Amino acid sequence: MEKISVFGAGVIGSGMATLITGHGLPCVVIGRSEAGLERCRKTIEQNWDDMIANGLVKENNKAAAMALLTITNDVTALKGTTFVFEAVAEDVKQKGEVYAQIEQHAEPNVIIASCTSSLSSSDLAATASRPENVLVVHPLNPSHMIPLVEVVTQEKNTKEVLDRAYAVLKQLHRDPVTLRKTMPGILVNRFHQALYRESIYLIESGVTTADDIDTAMKYLSLRYASIGLLEFFDDVGLPLEVSISKNVYPDLCSTTQVQEYTQKLLDGGNTGRSSGLGLHDWSKIDDDDYRYRKQVPFFFSVSKWDLPG
Repeated sequence: MEKISVFGAGVIGSGMATLITGHGLPCVVIGRSEAGLERCRKTIEQNWDDMIANGLVKENNKAAAMALLTITNDVTALKGTTFVFEAVAEDVKQKGEVYAQIEQHAEPNVIIASCTSSLSSSDLAATASRPENVLVVHPLNPSHMIPLVEVVTQEKNTKEVLDRAYAVLKQLHRDPVTLRKTMPGILVNRFHQALYRESIYLIESGVTTADDIDTAMKYLSLRYASIGLLEFFDDVGLPLEVSISKNVYPDLCSTTQVQEYTQKLLDGGNTGRSSGLGLHDWSKIDDDDYRYRKQVPFFFSVSKWDLPG
């Protein structure tokens, strides 16, 4: 059995640690600052408290999981580790420095699964002394709740490494999709960016509002919760799709630059939820309710966990 650790104490790393200990497995989380380590612990506790509040787990499950958790900035704690989810900043050089630390302190056959959403698996592998052991495994946020992970392999991965990686994902009840080559944004973020670009274009053009776009997307998302996007287009028929494409494609946003509407928000310090103002006024949105809505579609996934306690 693999001994799994997490390198990175941010939101994604905290979610992965919640997932791992939620399956009754010990987990070491490596962070940097003491403040970062404390935020990580509080985030993990909040994850468990949310699940308890919604009747998904019990207090004894949380207590048992927290007992399996080690959060530290001492990289020697990686001793014995055979599989690492790497979740540090989106910078190839910084990740390469982290890989050197992992390779120094973990087991010689350690697999490094980067949680990057944008960097090339081949570029990341090139920074490691054992590039065959590096691949991308990108979870979605909240990473402990959403089963989907995007796996991006690279030319030096061996069958043994891939078999081990997929075995870990199966053990953690993840649902992987695989890309055979690297593309910026992988799958989900490419879809996200296409939708975001078009949404900002519609707002800038005075066509509609952020609220109405979000309302439309909530119903559109429900459609694709039960059928696939391409299943839908096969269902309506490609002749109709071609007719719609001819009408709509020429008018879709095709900019390759950050749009003025977004840039003005950033220049004004309106960065989104963290600042209280962005595309929405977050003072009008209940934070607990938002966190609940963000997780509720995926509550079913916790029922599959091999909970401790």
